[in-house]
Amino acid sequence: MSIFEKVKELRDITGAGMQDCKIALSENSEDIDLAIEYLRKKGIAKAAKKSDRGASEGLITIFNSGSKSSIVEVNSETDFVAKNPEFNSFCEKISSLCATSKDMIDLKEKKFNENETVSSALINLIAKIGENIQIRRFENIDLGCDIVSYIHNKQTDCSGKLGVLLAYESKHENAKFFANLICMHIAASSPLSLDETGISQSFLENEKNIIKDQLLNEGKKIEMIDKIILGKLSKIIKDNTLLGQKWVMNPELSVNMAIKNFEDENKATFVIKQFVRYKVGEGIENKKSDFAEEVKNLTK
Repeated sequence: MSIFEKVKELRDITGAGMQDCKIALSENSEDIDLAIEYLRKKGIAKAAKKSDRGASEGLITIFNSGSKSSIVEVNSETDFVAKNPEFNSFCEKISSLCATSKDMIDLKEKKFNENETVSSALINLIAKIGENIQIRRFENIDLGCDIVSYIHNKQTDCSGKLGVLLAYESKHENAKFFANLICMHIAASSPLSLDETGISQSFLENEKNIIKDQLLNEGKKIEMIDKIILGKLSKIIKDNTLLGQKWVMNPELSVNMAIKNFEDENKATFVIKQFVRYKVGEGIENKKSDFAEEVKNLTK
């Protein structure tokens, strides 16, 4: 068997990259069994080497179980990997484990299967797929009330590029349908919080400073600036809070007005308790690698 054929066979068995297989065979007198063991031992080092590469693609996965739900973002370097069935399966398993985890440390220490923890399963997946993969964040909702979810750009029934969870209280039979509409609104409009109390002070101060600089540059009089800022901040708050936003189903209404209309028409209350919106890669500064340099390094 030629070295090329051995590299191909080793790659088929382990899922490792071609250059890694070539090195493994070279270090082990071209013995495939020894090379497999070598690659297994090097799995952690390989994963660590890839961990500094940008990972802003991936999937948002939702797990629902009665009145408890979880949403998790798992990132990969490329969208191609996000379509990999093994990656999809990993995300679904992780989302179910999130539901019983209090934080990321707790999650990574959980048993993924009989032989692996989540942490070791992640390392092995990185080694096999050959990309940096990160469990970025997750959140659970467990309020003892009804929860609906929405997935946008679906990859599977429970995974996609954007996910929303919404917890609500209402006893009316049409409440679930209405809650699903609100989920779609949240996906489209990206509110920062339910109402003004959830908007961070740092966000408002930053917006205030931006508005002030703009007004000064426009030559507005100092005595008028504070009054103008208050008006503009009020609009920013409405645009960034769920209840204040224009209802996507009817922009003549706010979400709060749409809820009141639902309550009046159905003679029932409808209260939003919590929502979570995750979009893949949101807020990640993607590190761009030098492809030519990577190819050059492979030939060394």
